[in-house]
Amino acid sequence: MTQTPPARLSGASADAETAPGETSQAERDAEATAADRPKLTPAKQLKRVRARARKAEAAVAELEARIAEVEQRPAYPLARPASMKRRHWGLVASFVALVLVPLAAVIFYLWVVAEDQYASTAGFTVRSQESSGANDLLGGLAQFAGNSTASDSDILYEFIQSQEMVEAVDGAVDLQGHYSAVWPRDWAFGLWPEATVEDLTWYWQRIVGISFDSGSGLIEVQALAFDPDTAQAITQAVVRESQIRINALNEQARADAMRYAQADLDEALERLKAARLALTQFRTRTRIVDPEADIQGRMGVMNNLQQQLAEALIEYDLLRGTVGENDVRLKQAQQQIDVIRDRINIERQTFTSNNTDTGGVGEDYPSLIAEFERLTVDREYAEESYRAALTALEVARDDAARQSRYLATYINPTRASEAEYPRRSVLAALAGLFLLLAWSIMALIYYSIRDRS
Repeated sequence: MTQTPPARLSGASADAETAPGETSQAERDAEATAADRPKLTPAKQLKRVRARARKAEAAVAELEARIAEVEQRPAYPLARPASMKRRHWGLVASFVALVLVPLAAVIFYLWVVAEDQYASTAGFTVRSQESSGANDLLGGLAQFAGNSTASDSDILYEFIQSQEMVEAVDGAVDLQGHYSAVWPRDWAFGLWPEATVEDLTWYWQRIVGISFDSGSGLIEVQALAFDPDTAQAITQAVVRESQIRINALNEQARADAMRYAQADLDEALERLKAARLALTQFRTRTRIVDPEADIQGRMGVMNNLQQQLAEALIEYDLLRGTVGENDVRLKQAQQQIDVIRDRINIERQTFTSNNTDTGGVGEDYPSLIAEFERLTVDREYAEESYRAALTALEVARDDAARQSRYLATYINPTRASEAEYPRRSVLAALAGLFLLLAWSIMALIYYSIRDRS
């Protein structure tokens, strides 16, 4: 069977083939041109007709040659039906070996071999007897500002995952004996015998799930076990150990507060003793109980002398107007005036004199008053510090008398009535998905390397 392309025959057949009884376009053009030209003789017309006939015969011969050439060319075969190749069988075999067989093994293990597991849930949080509204507001501001101080709930969240918690629960429930009972039958969910504490701590992350909301401080613990009583016992042990840890934190906080308050009180007491001792030494050295009172007394003496001097001057003026200059009474009045003036000068010198012979205290009064005021301020500050330290100690003692933080359980440890774990459908679906993804990636890598090579 041969196929003739119509495009190659269209150009030749357009000039050589015409329907019977019809004239070609070239003949019609020639006739129209002949009608316009002068008529030729019959001999010339015959020559033209013969020439046209020869041209037509040559065109027909050329067309026949082209048709024969096309018929001699080989025909293009049609596409054969698709069939499985060796590489296709290899791809199917790899899919069966890497996806279907492992998935069937996983499904068989989950539904036939794996033991049922029971879940127990407990929820709790750390509460304080202080004003919750102010604490919540300050807590929100601290989170917004990026507070780096860990809260009691943060400490408890880390403690539940610690090795100390695992050892405490293992001592109360015997975790190793319970979870190694299914070994080696259920090797995927069981614990191997002779497991160390580190192995048990690693296994603890599989059987105990912790949900922690840092904003509200709520902690929810879920434990899995092969029987409901053991699962409930694990959550009860977790709640009990968490309560013990919160109480220990409370005791430590109270002890720290009392110790710090007592240390502040002792320091304030020593400061008060030192201030009073310094004031006593000042009074012993200067023999002045209160410099201010002493100077007020001396100022009283000065005022009295000033008044006596004024009276003596008046009396002297009266005598000088009534008696002669050599009168004895006038001399006595003048002598009295001189004595009063000398005493006033001596009293004035005692304020700044270092000479005790004149009645001074050995130091000038401005320095004594400044030192006395400094010692008085130190004593008053020490007394106020001592009162504040006493108050702080009383407050710390009142806080220590009550439990300021406690564990509030909002979900008591539950006991399951049916096994919810392992979630076989979810695990089988995830296993199939990951097996399919791994097989697809390996197939793409293989064909990519094969095509490049």
